[in-house]
Amino acid sequence: MAMNKKRIIIVIILILSAALIGILGFILFKNINNMNSKDKYNQAASSYANFESEAESTAASTAASQTQKPTEKAEKNPIDFASLQNRNPDIYAWIKMNDTNINYPVVQSPKNDIFYLDHDLDGNYAFAGSIYSQLCNSRNFQDRVTVLYGHNMLDGSMFADIYKLADQDFFNSTETFTIYTPDNRLDYTIVSVFEYDDRHIMNSYNFSDDSDYQSFIDEIMKPRSVTSMVRKGEKLTTNDKIVVLSTCVNYGEGRFLAVGKLKKQTKLK
Repeated sequence: MAMNKKRIIIVIILILSAALIGILGFILFKNINNMNSKDKYNQAASSYANFESEAESTAASTAASQTQKPTEKAEKNPIDFASLQNRNPDIYAWIKMNDTNINYPVVQSPKNDIFYLDHDLDGNYAFAGSIYSQLCNSRNFQDRVTVLYGHNMLDGSMFADIYKLADQDFFNSTETFTIYTPDNRLDYTIVSVFEYDDRHIMNSYNFSDDSDYQSFIDEIMKPRSVTSMVRKGEKLTTNDKIVVLSTCVNYGEGRFLAVGKLKKQTKLK
């Protein structure tokens, strides 16, 4: 009888040990996967995004405009979209927000709306996923409302830094984000950040209808969540185009949203 009890105890210990090893193995795999994803996106930013050249191009354009008559000459695109789309044709834009880690390619799967929830810019499995939109949005950011999704990663990558905008000082100092496409640079003013429920925004409103769009605008400019910021002096109307940056809340279910209003669109070459 005593021998049977010992065997049972040994079996239980072995099972618990195997479970612990499995859990530790999964945690290790996840951490390595996240580190690899972060490295891959950092390499992509250094390889395909040259914002120093953009600054030089903008300065040259400004100087020329002060000495010559205005022209429609396009500025140089700081993003190497030819190489990016050769790497993965699902890459169609780039998003950058100063003073944050947000500096990423934007993807959209032509077949599966949630594919990039857990796949990187090369289409490989990754816990961190990608910054992506869904097929309900066009790729030219001319929809009234475009939603971009990204994970709230513990290491501060992807869209985790959106939460920094919940701090009053950071919100005041970080007013914009920029989206690049092969043809345009789109500058957005961040008008509001707030916690929201987990509804699918694009499926919950008919944004072609002014009344529906106005209802969403009211939620943006008068958020009901405690964690929220609204930029003073900014207005939002049904004539505006907006981009919603959406990530997970830090706890429970729901989303944390940062809403940008299109302020300027610049032609790029």
